[in-house]
Amino acid sequence: MAKTLNIAVLPGDGIGPEIIEQALNVTQAVCKRFGHQLNYTYGLVGASAIDRTGEPYPQATHELCMRSDAVLFGAIGHPKYDNDPSARVRPEQGLLQMRKDLGLYANLRPVSTFPTLVHKSPLRAELVDGADFLCIRELTGGLYFGRPQGRSEDGNTAYDTCVYTRAEVERILHLAYRYARQRRRKLTVVDKANVIATSRLWRQVAQEIAPQYPDVETEYLFVDNAAMRIIQWPKSFDVLVTENLFGDILTDEASVITGSLGMLPSASIGVHTSVFEPIHGSYPQAAGRNIANPLATILSAALMFEYAFDLTDEGACIRRAVTDSLSAGVVTEDIADGAKACTTSEVGEWIVQKIEDGE
Repeated sequence: MAKTLNIAVLPGDGIGPEIIEQALNVTQAVCKRFGHQLNYTYGLVGASAIDRTGEPYPQATHELCMRSDAVLFGAIGHPKYDNDPSARVRPEQGLLQMRKDLGLYANLRPVSTFPTLVHKSPLRAELVDGADFLCIRELTGGLYFGRPQGRSEDGNTAYDTCVYTRAEVERILHLAYRYARQRRRKLTVVDKANVIATSRLWRQVAQEIAPQYPDVETEYLFVDNAAMRIIQWPKSFDVLVTENLFGDILTDEASVITGSLGMLPSASIGVHTSVFEPIHGSYPQAAGRNIANPLATILSAALMFEYAFDLTDEGACIRRAVTDSLSAGVVTEDIADGAKACTTSEVGEWIVQKIEDGE
């Protein structure tokens, strides 16, 4: 059944505009092929928003996101802020504000390998070939949002507060169990319950909820053990759920085992709307050079079709086209392995053509 898709497009900084352009072109091609109506509006975020408005997440951008069904997001970050520790306003503050204001409580990062890229993994091929798991990170609680937070007047002491409520933990755990039911029915709850009070709350709530999902196997791992096992035995995971700080670290660790950061998408599920973005950052050194890998952003568009609009065939269509581009060697320089590298726009155009041809 044809749908109307209303999306906010936030290119952001660095390579964000270039990769978003290709993902939007792919989204348009899919909508045309499947008969959907696509409406989209651009908004400012990050360093580009600071330069124009003084704020990293302007009110106008927030209002745009609130009235949209989904947000297609590029990247934020700029060296002039990274290299200035005294900057009062920073691009990353916009990302945190967006997560808070949109109620983006769960970040989903699928970690899966592509056969043509297994050799680029830092791990042996037999360890990663066939790895396919989903990391779910709680986004609105923990150290990043807990108060008090700051530094002493003399600047010699700094402090952060980690806070979680039962409601926050229950919400993310129920979501994780629902996704585990759609996959291989195994959930790994990651915490540090032997040391940290908030982790003991996570462990307690998880043990109370687990009996509600008797068809899902539940296991519990301390975060240090989970970090080791992602390297030693990545194929042992199906769905992994954890708190904000642990999730930030573990998802970045998991991302590199696939061979390229430029291949991994993400989705942030929200109370008001959801945001879909690549995980690789703004890569300012490549901005404007038409060399950045757009595939993670294009795959984020696939997640958008699936999670925001429940259009699984459309998401699968994008994944097939991406897999075909890898097999055909239509890739950017980061994964070309010395062969002829394509530009960002050439990769996007090839995938659009593949979708339009109906293959």
